[in-house]
Amino acid sequence: MYLYHFGLTQLPFTLTPNTSFYLGLAPHNEALAVLLTALKTGEGFLKVIGEVGTGKTLLCRKLLNDIPDHFVTAYIPNPYLNPDELRRAVAVELGVKQAQRMSVQLLTQRIQTRLLELHAKGHSVVLIVDEAQALPEESLEALRLFTNLETESRKLLQVVMFAQPELDARLAEQHFRQLRQRITFSYRLRAMSAEEVEHYIQHRLNVAGYKGAALFSSKLCRQLTKASKGIPRLVNVICHKMLMLGYGEGQYQLTPKHLSLAVNDTEDTVKPNNHWRTIGVLTATLVVLVIAAWLFIPMERFV
Repeated sequence: MYLYHFGLTQLPFTLTPNTSFYLGLAPHNEALAVLLTALKTGEGFLKVIGEVGTGKTLLCRKLLNDIPDHFVTAYIPNPYLNPDELRRAVAVELGVKQAQRMSVQLLTQRIQTRLLELHAKGHSVVLIVDEAQALPEESLEALRLFTNLETESRKLLQVVMFAQPELDARLAEQHFRQLRQRITFSYRLRAMSAEEVEHYIQHRLNVAGYKGAALFSSKLCRQLTKASKGIPRLVNVICHKMLMLGYGEGQYQLTPKHLSLAVNDTEDTVKPNNHWRTIGVLTATLVVLVIAAWLFIPMERFV
């Protein structure tokens, strides 16, 4: 690949949510601060909403890494589970033995017993669900019922949901009003600005070992922001393809040509305008109008 060509020690723009590449941009820092503050105050339900590719999973991993030691976490990365599967997955995460074999009633009792044990030892328990918009309707209700487990002063289980905007659309329905009203803190991730995109690109290159002159100029970053809509995943895909193109041509400076080729090869991007094609269409239109006028005028005179 292009590692040796650009003096890199690892690929800087992979789609794997590697927390070593985490950059504390304003939207992610704000979301992380909201989550940690709400968890410390014992809030039952929290959610973070973001469009596809805005860094929800990376933020989720960052939360798992940075959460204080007294928290015990149960992490569900694939929530397309029916209520029974969800309960058993939570039980396994909490260390309930033989969770896959016991009845639903006994399983619920064991989960509550385990939560009380952890509470007695001074632990707070957090269930973190990634891609929560994929939860079936019955499982969303099961998730709500988990938060009924409480002592007189504190919830035994707190829930954090990371999801796409489709979850908000589902929760807006009347029969989800009980769950909706239990969500005490919510945060919506936004896309990156042009300045943030430039900082983001340079940061990832630095982490990957790059030490040369800037590969992406400020102007190129502004164009890249427009093409990617400031979505981190699309920025990664485009930058990766641009580095491949630069390597293929033996170049060390990336150009608008590389950007245009990468964007045209990437789904869900804003395609660049083809200046010469636009001029050609306008010229052709003018020629047709002139010919039409030339044909029309003699007919007027003849009549």
